[in-house]
Amino acid sequence: MRKTFNILASSFRLTMQELMVNKLRTSLSLIGISFGIFCIIGVLATVNSLQTNIQNQIESLGSNTIYIDKWQYFHNGPDYPWWKFINRPEPAFDEVKLIKERSSLAKNVAFLINQPINIEYKSYALEGVQMYGISEEENDIQPVTIEYGRFISGAEFASGSAVVIMGYSNAENLFGNPALAVGKEVNVKKHKAIIIGVIEKTGKSMIGMDYDQSILVPYRFARNLINEKYSSPKIIVTGKNNISSQELADDLEGVMRSIRKLSPKQEDNFAVNQISGATERVSSLFANINIGGWAIGILSLVVGAFGIANIMFVTVKERTPIIGLKKAIGAKKRSILSEFLLESAIICILGGIIGLILVYLLTLIFTNLFNFPVFISGGILFLAISICIVIGILAGIIPALSASRLDPVVAIRSK
Repeated sequence: MRKTFNILASSFRLTMQELMVNKLRTSLSLIGISFGIFCIIGVLATVNSLQTNIQNQIESLGSNTIYIDKWQYFHNGPDYPWWKFINRPEPAFDEVKLIKERSSLAKNVAFLINQPINIEYKSYALEGVQMYGISEEENDIQPVTIEYGRFISGAEFASGSAVVIMGYSNAENLFGNPALAVGKEVNVKKHKAIIIGVIEKTGKSMIGMDYDQSILVPYRFARNLINEKYSSPKIIVTGKNNISSQELADDLEGVMRSIRKLSPKQEDNFAVNQISGATERVSSLFANINIGGWAIGILSLVVGAFGIANIMFVTVKERTPIIGLKKAIGAKKRSILSEFLLESAIICILGGIIGLILVYLLTLIFTNLFNFPVFISGGILFLAISICIVIGILAGIIPALSASRLDPVVAIRSK
């Protein structure tokens, strides 16, 4: 153990001396290793953070959640003419009741429409606010947490009351303090409406609703404000416990064909979109991005590895008399071999640390400027160190072997 420590300490000291003496040569190698680690770890960290964030958002929609729409979200079959999608009928609110009656696997069924609108309060206005007109069971499928006030009641859903649930950012922009929004009367498309609640701040979302920047209103009130045909209507269904997404999708396909009275020869005029399909697409997309990051990073690492190998060959040549002296007084081949391999690995690790520092700075920029949390997981950190050690050993193995095989007498006499 002590002997290993002495070899490591000696190698580190000699490595630092080499870095000082051969500044230009080592700098170029360190840049190559640093850039390679930066590319690989930077891409892996960013993609891993993005994938985790999106996967969490997808999971929040429910693993067995189905969106019934005229549009197909995840198309895996043969090409389907776009004009056929356009000519399909829009999902209708009346179909919600029929699905609940005819589906034995559906637990909650909700109807959703949405469209950007303007909201006015006294002399202030918010433009392009995303308004979601929802039916009663929407909150059972995608529940929201109310920070101030309350949620829409069953009676308000049934009567289409002019009430609004406002997103945190919208309430903050319009009233300064979101708590002051509750009870205020706003103008929505020339209709008076009362704010009854403010949604808890959730942050930006890439999947589903961006609650901070939106408002929720009862469906029967929303249809008085906008043209339902142009409001992306959709039906959202969740299955009962222990029912798989595929089972629910198959059941809903039969139910929808029955509701729309389609004959066996007629093709579906609706799409049953499984949220699980989004998970598969996300995994496939990020796998391809990871491959690109690895390709760029490996190319840089190869360039850096050649530079380190060159440094080690020069180092062996410069230290040949010292190596001969060590062998003459009893140093074994494995000691010489270990010394140069450790030195090569240390140079790689120094380059890797620089690359990790750059990635860490990148995570701070993304997190603070773009409000997007990027993190370096323990697995990625371990991978970075492992790559540095492997590259260092591979780059230094041939020079180290040549040093360990030197003849002591010849080496001592060399200049």
